[in-house]
Amino acid sequence: MNRADLDILDLVPINEGSTPAEAIARTVDLAQHAEEWGYRRYWMAEHHNMPGVASSSTAVLIGHVADRTSSIRVGAGGVMLPNHAPYIVAEQFGTLATIHEDRIDLGLGRAPGTDPQTTRALRRDTQAALNFGVEVQELRGYLGEPDPSATVRAVPGEGTHVPLWILGSSHGGAQVAAALGLPYSFASHFAPRMLLSALEVYRTQFQPSPEQGGLPAPRTMAGANIMVADTESEARRLFTSVLARFHGIVTGRRGGVPGPADSMESLLATWSPAEQAAVLDMVRVSFVGTPGQVRDALQEFTDATGVEEVILTCGAHDHEARLRSYELLAEAWR
Repeated sequence: MNRADLDILDLVPINEGSTPAEAIARTVDLAQHAEEWGYRRYWMAEHHNMPGVASSSTAVLIGHVADRTSSIRVGAGGVMLPNHAPYIVAEQFGTLATIHEDRIDLGLGRAPGTDPQTTRALRRDTQAALNFGVEVQELRGYLGEPDPSATVRAVPGEGTHVPLWILGSSHGGAQVAAALGLPYSFASHFAPRMLLSALEVYRTQFQPSPEQGGLPAPRTMAGANIMVADTESEARRLFTSVLARFHGIVTGRRGGVPGPADSMESLLATWSPAEQAAVLDMVRVSFVGTPGQVRDALQEFTDATGVEEVILTCGAHDHEARLRSYELLAEAWR
């Protein structure tokens, strides 16, 4: 039996009628509880121009959360590297690692994390994603052993060896992670279709790189949605907020996190068959139910995929329900 470590991915959601300040305060509260409950990592993801998400300045949020916790690893899940110069990312995360020592993780993705108009506003080089592997190597060099002869040095940054993860939802990210000997995290919480094949590509092509600060053997993580409550019916009701968010993505009507509907069935009945199919496909890696039900389903998932870690995201509208979901699963998993 594969007993994976549990992590948390927080999109810093802004509820309908709420504010970014309130969302960030809830994130700090959840991170402090997650540390108490034994979760290994607490990651936040870079998104831009989304009214329902407050994690655009990911490095700033990581520092804010790390300042208010003491032992849980805090990091990016992830930073979209083509949006940034690798040197700037090295300085930012090198500074975080200098302040917080060995508690900072840096997950790297190559998607823009936003729409085409905002991509242009970010001044993103559309060719940067094509050079993703090269830019990861450049970034790793800035964070590696100090080189006094180098003409460009990240200070703070050099010598911090901030752990890098490659994020992805296709074979491309798996190939980069394997070639560089870095750990790999698959975004199966919203794009599960290529999960098993991407993990296979990563494991079969993996090249050890401990001398470069990489790994001697593959290490994998997969994303999953969860909703845990005292009863299955309550968990399913709370999960309607998650389904509604994904429906907003499918239909291009993104907004704050909505309150739950009366039931999954009543919500799905308001959508077209094509919308239902698209949303249900996106959330295939979701575990909804009582603590025992979710624990058992999650165990089956980790046994089937062989991942060493699962990074969980809970999209409950109510903060107390969100806290309770993570707490119940932590207790059941132990």
